[in-house]
Amino acid sequence: MSNRLPLSWLFVLGALTAFAPMAIDMYLPALPQIARELQASPAHTQLTLAACFLGFAFGQLLYGPVADRFGRKPPLYVGIAIFVAASLGCALAPSIEWLIVMRFLQALGGCAGLVITRAIVRDRFVANEAARFFSLLMLVMGLAPILAPLVGGWLLSVSNWRFIFVALAVFGLANAVATWHYLSETLPVTARQSLHPKALLLAFAEVLRERQFYGHVLVGGFAHAAMFSYITSSSFVFIDYFAVPPEHFGWVFGSNAAGLIGMSQLNRHLLRKYSTSQVLRVGNHLALVFGLLLAVAAFWTNPSIWAVALPLFGFVASLGITLPNTSANALAPFGQRAGTASALLGTLQFFFAAIAASVVSSLPGSLLPARGPQAMATVIFVCVAMAWLCSYVLLKKPAHD
Repeated sequence: MSNRLPLSWLFVLGALTAFAPMAIDMYLPALPQIARELQASPAHTQLTLAACFLGFAFGQLLYGPVADRFGRKPPLYVGIAIFVAASLGCALAPSIEWLIVMRFLQALGGCAGLVITRAIVRDRFVANEAARFFSLLMLVMGLAPILAPLVGGWLLSVSNWRFIFVALAVFGLANAVATWHYLSETLPVTARQSLHPKALLLAFAEVLRERQFYGHVLVGGFAHAAMFSYITSSSFVFIDYFAVPPEHFGWVFGSNAAGLIGMSQLNRHLLRKYSTSQVLRVGNHLALVFGLLLAVAAFWTNPSIWAVALPLFGFVASLGITLPNTSANALAPFGQRAGTASALLGTLQFFFAAIAASVVSSLPGSLLPARGPQAMATVIFVCVAMAWLCSYVLLKKPAHD
């Protein structure tokens, strides 16, 4: 098992991991415009996000076992093809219902990049090195949450929201070319697993029996839920409530993504001296503190944009520690079943995210200026508190670093 990868792999794997933030973040500045053009309510429009989260969740259950059976690259090509076709379908959407379905299919294709990237990293690294590489990947793919809403806002200023999905289709095609040109197969033929239903059930059962897996999945799942509560609400909170112009929203969103990148790189350096379990505890404490500060600020009478934005920045930055370490520790016990474990990990994380997105959309007044950021802050605080509690109860014993 190698501890080095070609530099080209870093950029290609980072781009493949970026399918999720690109598909989710690029169209965020357009949500109010989509609601107006398709004559949908804001809550109904937010279902396009929830559908995307569900697609990213359930699609991973398919790609994981398939990647363990046929290797890492063939299912990756299939997923990218689905992503490109669905992106063009989104661009042609005549109604909000059509857009919701196409968003689900778009995520169903894009999630191949998430599952297979994690499996490739697990093929090549052990736990502590995997966590460091995941942190390095966040440096590359972390550009997506910064650039995506900026590009989306720019496209809105020169055209309309439909061109955002055309740009996503082009992004998918570029990834297919880069995958074919730069990546080689990492799963030997002798290590491939059966797709027989009984074998699949045994594989999933083997993964779920591992305490280290489900403990870190729950911590990471609640952290993902908190993050996607922010993503679901942020455009309405900042554009509608705080009156940030749509073309400037990318700077607000991008600054938080920059905090996430910076903390992920600090995490990479901390892992040279400390175990993933030790650093993860610090991340959980930081998320809880900033989540509490955000809730206090949101419920303050007439909160200012800075009172909300500063603790929100701290919370998002803390995820730069939580997310790479929970992923690395969850996958650490698995070798030949890395694809199956990666699929379950991603499915559960995005399932948590879909629930959180639905909850934050349905809370009374979550989209109304009279309530502002309260719903977003409430769901974020509950999620980080649950992540901290799961960490305290389930992760008392250090992971094998």
